[in-house]
Parts: sequence; C-alpha cells; structure tokens
Amino acid sequence: MEIERKYLIHTIPFDLSSFPFRTIEQGYLCTNPVVRIRKDNDRYELTYKSRGMMIREEHNLPLTAEGYEHLKTKIDGICIEKTRYMIPLSDSLTIELDIFSGLQIAEVEFADAMSAEHFTPPDWFGEDVTFCPQYHNSALSQMKLL
Repeated sequence: MEIERKYLIHTIPFDLSSFPFRTIEQGYLCTNPVVRIRKDNDRYELTYKSRGMMIREEHNLPLTAEGYEHLKTKIDGICIEKTRYMIPLSDSLTIELDIFSGLQIAEVEFADAMSAEHFTPPDWFGEDVTFCPQYHNSALSQMKLL
C-alpha cells in the first residue's frame, strides 16, 4: 500500500548537493490501471498501481535491463526522466523531491492514512496536489511538458 501526499515546489531554499539522489526513467504501458516500467539508476522494475489519490495499492516486480528496454518500446506517451533527491524530514519521514524538466514535485510517504491526513508540510512546499490527478506521473507521461 502506498500512502503519500504530493506538493508543487517553486523554490528550494537550500543546496541539494549534499543529499543523495537517483536518476529515474519511467514509462507507462497503461494508465488505467497504472502499469509502469522504471529504470532507477541500475535497478529495473514493473509496477502496478490501483486507482486512488492519496492511498493506492502498489505491486513491484523486478525486470532485467533487456526486459525493460523491450517494454520501453511499447509505452503509451512519453518516457519521463527525473532526478529524485531524498531529503530527511523527521525520524520517520523523507521528502522525495522529483526534479523534472520544468517541474518540481515533492512527495512524502506515510505509514498510515491518519499520519498523512494530519501532516503539516514545510513552509517551502507549494500547493498540495495530492488530489489533482494531472500531477500523477502517469498523467504527466501523456503530456509533452516534460
């Protein structure tokens, strides 16, 4: 189960160079339900995500590099590329800051729905887009913005 809140980021008030990051490439074989392939540095996976906004079922299966490249030719839409920075927020929470070309989105994952519902974001977070389907990566893959 994935429970997360999502925010637009307009300005990052600190230098990101001290935080770990990963380079992610992902494409969508289907957007309803979501079936995604992802290359995360040197790790490859196929993911199924159920419908939903803040709470969704998620299942990941490993892929080989060859399997990923084969499925990449079958994606619907564009292949999304982003850099993901992992920024500690508290003892139990981490900000996953995704930097796309022209868009920055922060995601915070939670252990339960109550924690997500009562979350107070840092001051530098912008608009809460958790319940805006156009900011799901699957929707972004259908646009030519990134």
